[in-house]
Amino acid sequence: MGVVNVTPDSFSDGGQWFGAEAAIKHGLDLVAQGADIVDVGGESTRPGAQRVSAEEELRRIGPVVTELVRAGVPTSIDTMRAPVAEFALKAGAQLVNDVSGGLADPDMPRLVAAAGVSYVVVHWRGHSHDMYSRAVYTDVVAEVRAELARRVDAVVAVGVDPGRIVIDPGLGFGKRPEHNWPILTSLAEIGRLGGRAFPVLIGASRKRFLGLLLAGPDGTPRPFDGCDEATVAISALAATAGAWCVRVHQVPGNADAVRVAAAWRDATVAGSGPTRT
Repeated sequence: MGVVNVTPDSFSDGGQWFGAEAAIKHGLDLVAQGADIVDVGGESTRPGAQRVSAEEELRRIGPVVTELVRAGVPTSIDTMRAPVAEFALKAGAQLVNDVSGGLADPDMPRLVAAAGVSYVVVHWRGHSHDMYSRAVYTDVVAEVRAELARRVDAVVAVGVDPGRIVIDPGLGFGKRPEHNWPILTSLAEIGRLGGRAFPVLIGASRKRFLGLLLAGPDGTPRPFDGCDEATVAISALAATAGAWCVRVHQVPGNADAVRVAAAWRDATVAGSGPTRT
């Protein structure tokens, strides 16, 4: 999943694709580089971000989603608002990526259910402006699983097809760096809720916990765009562990990592190397 942030303030590439023309070109480039789906968002969810109006969010994503769909690009909409998702779905988007898991807008699960599209339910404890105040866990894996299970039950209760649900543990959303690593090493456990295994989406790309891991000798975190190689490593590990999809800012290295992980998993299952062609 390639990321198109049509925002001036996203944490890693804010402003780079803010204009519709630049965002559309970037989406097309991501597909040419190997992205299977392009995720378009018009509202930053970086730590400390303030919300924009629904009208502004729609103004940002409208032409981008419309043109990418028209060009045949499989497109998802990254939004917490039902009216924004509704516009994108009518334009032809195939998936709703809701970082609030339906908590920010109670109409969202009903919209998804009526549209019959796939729905990414993300673990979330509150909006970006105060997300770290909620980052208190005794057992982060158990608590994330329990809270995701409650959200899945809630959205299924209003009609969302459980077969169209994707789980995202929400790396960095209401979590400090030390919380992200146990989550990443427990993907199969996190994806199994209520006796059912759900596809898992991982969004680790360029996030601060990688910059802190790769900090310089003086403790200065690695810049966001200096974490792309570490993101590739996470993609390979997550895909090998069974993740359904990785959401990334730079596609080529991550697409290669996913292909390597697929061959690794196939060989593990078959007990032999990948088929030669």
